[in-house]
Amino acid sequence: MEPLERGWVTDGNVEKFDEVAEAVRRVVKKSGTRAKNVALALPPSAVITKKIILPGGMSEQELEIQVESEANQYIPFSLDEVSLDFCVVGPSPTSAGDVEVLIAASRKEKIQDRQGLAEAAGLKPVIIDVESYASRLATSRLISGLPNQGVDTMVALFEVGAFTTSMQVIRNEEVLYDRDQAFGGAQLTQLIVRQYGFSPEEAESKKRSGELPEDYASGVLEPFVDSMAQEVGRALQFFFTSTPYNRVDYVMLAGGSAALPGLTEAVTQHTSFACNLVNPFEGMEWSDTVRDRKVRREAPSYLTSCGLAMRRFLQ
Repeated sequence: MEPLERGWVTDGNVEKFDEVAEAVRRVVKKSGTRAKNVALALPPSAVITKKIILPGGMSEQELEIQVESEANQYIPFSLDEVSLDFCVVGPSPTSAGDVEVLIAASRKEKIQDRQGLAEAAGLKPVIIDVESYASRLATSRLISGLPNQGVDTMVALFEVGAFTTSMQVIRNEEVLYDRDQAFGGAQLTQLIVRQYGFSPEEAESKKRSGELPEDYASGVLEPFVDSMAQEVGRALQFFFTSTPYNRVDYVMLAGGSAALPGLTEAVTQHTSFACNLVNPFEGMEWSDTVRDRKVRREAPSYLTSCGLAMRRFLQ
């Protein structure tokens, strides 16, 4: 993990290419990996996705032609300006003999930014995914470990980022609802800055290392955890009022601020739903070179990257 300064990446757009590329080089060197093939992801806001129904039995080439002609209806740009891909999800749930196809498209410059970052670090980009799809892939493995292998289990997944928290409600690998809310761990950093007069960089560093004054827990952390739990409860209420559903079976928390002391308990108290902290590495074996305690402490931050690592590199 390597910190990026504020403004280097904004809303998923790489604003300071050279600085971010250097950070990628540092993190690759720090990891000690010899792997060159990498999977990267774009934020959902940078990708247009649409499920369409097409006749079954078509060859890959026929599908490609059909997808291109259909894509024109859903993509507000010329097809020359986008990178387009598709995959057959399976048989159509509504019409026999047809197949459901997922189309995904993104502006070429968004893709080229990510490719360029990988190549600048001496890596070979093989897959560009969508962040929310990658996090769902990693979460689906954890859901399958729930009672009854997670079948028909309703899970609300919250990924708490620095400025935005994304929510996905998942049942049987289908997304029933998703929403982004403007709250995250950066607000805690700002509170620490105001309370103790640290610079933003100092506050972020001390927040991660736990080197904060004695009154931090009661004066800053606990009120922030309480307000974050209220935001989770509010997001769930939005879900209940805008869908036919009125409950979830589990709330799962991931992201950099998900491991704040007392947060899972506060969410359970506010929502009355069981709340778990996500560890995407649960049930996996560690390499001897992994710093066990550090990775366990930071595990909720790695949900999306774990999902990317689980992707198969298809030739």
